Amino acid sequence: MTMVKAHVAHEPVAGRYRLLEVLTRETNRLWWYAEDVASGQPRLMARTELSEAADADTVRRATARVMRTSEIMRLLCPGRVATVVDAVVEAGTLWTVTDRIEGTPLGELLDREGPFHPVRAARLGLEILDVLQAAHDEGITHGELSPGQVFVRDGGPVLVAGFGLAGTTLAPRLTAPSYASPEQARDERVGPAADLWALGAILYTMVEGRPPFRDRGRPDATLRAVDRLPLRTPLRTGPLTQAVQGLLRKDSRERLNRGVVRDALIRALDEDSDADRCLAPAPRLRDAYAAVRHAARAPGRRLLVAGTALAVVTVAAAVLAVTHGLPGTSTAAAPSRTTATATATATPPPGRTGDGGPGPGASPGPTRSPALPAGYRLYTAPEGFSVALPEGWKRLATSRAPEHAYRVTFGTGHASPTLAVTYSERVGPDPVAVWRDEVEPALARLPGYHRIGTVRALTYRTHRAADLEWVAGSGAARTHTLGRGFLLGGGRGFSLRYTTPAADWGDAAGTIALKTFLGTFREPKD
Repeated sequence: MTMVKAHVAHEPVAGRYRLLEVLTRETNRLWWYAEDVASGQPRLMARTELSEAADADTVRRATARVMRTSEIMRLLCPGRVATVVDAVVEAGTLWTVTDRIEGTPLGELLDREGPFHPVRAARLGLEILDVLQAAHDEGITHGELSPGQVFVRDGGPVLVAGFGLAGTTLAPRLTAPSYASPEQARDERVGPAADLWALGAILYTMVEGRPPFRDRGRPDATLRAVDRLPLRTPLRTGPLTQAVQGLLRKDSRERLNRGVVRDALIRALDEDSDADRCLAPAPRLRDAYAAVRHAARAPGRRLLVAGTALAVVTVAAAVLAVTHGLPGTSTAAAPSRTTATATATATPPPGRTGDGGPGPGASPGPTRSPALPAGYRLYTAPEGFSVALPEGWKRLATSRAPEHAYRVTFGTGHASPTLAVTYSERVGPDPVAVWRDEVEPALARLPGYHRIGTVRALTYRTHRAADLEWVAGSGAARTHTLGRGFLLGGGRGFSLRYTTPAADWGDAAGTIALKTFLGTFREPKD
């Protein structure tokens, strides 16, 4: 990927976006500096050629998917994903318009600096993994991850772009086929494992200086190589070798899971190397907007012809609405069947047992209480709530929103069942209405969503509460969730969501898990 100075002619895209200069390119994808002539704001625009005739339905689906998925990810990972402000299809080309990005495309950085030390690669890999985990916990697969979708910033974590592109056409992979997974190359249904393959390919590229499967000039030829050729043995990966080779296994069922990958990357960070102490490069985009805008207005500069109308679908705060106005967890990504599952009809055990243990990251686990089921320990969060967790479970992710709202997700980190605890101070007065009117419309947009029964009103330890139970996804990735929301008064409320593989829902271990979660959870003391 290189910086290419290219200018094309005529009117702004969709009558609004002036293209100024090409920033960087990948197979079938160009990033442009641009300007919104209506607002005068600098933009970045990604140009992606669609693989089929863009009829009206294709336009609607493509733009709606990009806008919807990008909005959800923006709410899940503030400041960690590119903010998409518009999506336009013209003449078979999808244009994704984002806010100004203060960073350098990873591919351009590699072209400029050459291969990275494994420690530096591990640090960037962990930042990418954080974003993928947030997406996968919400049932979202990126599907188009590549160095061109990752921006390295000075003084902050990487920013990931390109969410929502996967599935916009019938093509197995729209951009950067060198980073497609074997299942994508075979045009099979893809899930989180495809993103983990792409992460492995990016790690390989960062340390080896070339992708694991080279671009052969035609997407079909590159995809065949990804599917059929053996992996070129990495020579520079050092402490990352096991993680890289484990992520690049052809069979998605044999690929390393997120927890194992995270542990391997953290171990690599312990390597003593000056390579990771250098600052990120000065952002490639920081001062470039002013320069290209000035140059584009000089005599003789002409811009691209664009002839069709704007097609945009926006999504208003989808994720926050999904959990009582909170960031919530609705589905888990392709969970395994090795840990606890649950039934929605379990009766919570009475009373609180045990004392709180240390917060996340402490060396000793939460204290053990003999009154808890075997293998469970009570965990007390820094936010003040407590809940008993099975052996091996830990705090996986934390999302925060304005006005003290937050979500904490627990699990083993091995694509296992999860428990999500969310809190808000802007909950409506009727828990049934919150699930029915505020939460379920957003859940209904999940692939394969189906509610089980009705929204059930109940009393949960003297609190007004309601349960919603649903399934989502398909095949091995189909999940089953029970959500319980309850009110504390004054607009405050919690919801607990337990998500597990649909095929495992209802076994004995799961019954114990759900009874324990609901029976031991305690909100913070006033």
